[in-house]
Amino acid sequence: QVQLVESGGGSEQSGGSLRLSCAASRFTNCMGWFRQAPGKEREGVAAILRSDAFTRYADSVKGRFTISQDNAKNTLYLQMNSLKAEDTAMYYCAAGANCQRYSLLARIWYNYWGQGTQVTVSS
Repeated sequence: QVQLVESGGGSEQSGGSLRLSCAASRFTNCMGWFRQAPGKEREGVAAILRSDAFTRYADSVKGRFTISQDNAKNTLYLQMNSLKAEDTAMYYCAAGANCQRYSLLARIWYNYWGQGTQVTVSS
């Protein structure tokens, strides 16, 4: 079992920044951030491989969001800059074991999920 606890969400103006954190009981092979807006499917935002810190990003956040991991603290981060109204969603931390390198954003690989943290961006 892996416990995941997200923090750092909140309200921010368009163009602002937020940093999300995910405290994990342990890291798995891949860790990721997903988000779900009302009435929409949950989508992968960013993911990272523990072994070599290989990362993948959704096209909608490339150049604005950065995922990182602190192995000593078992904490995953998502730095979100240049926020847009369309970034408004519940953000979830996820952990998976049998991940495929070039499809890290696929939900199928993730077995453990946090409770989520709300991010609201006003324009």
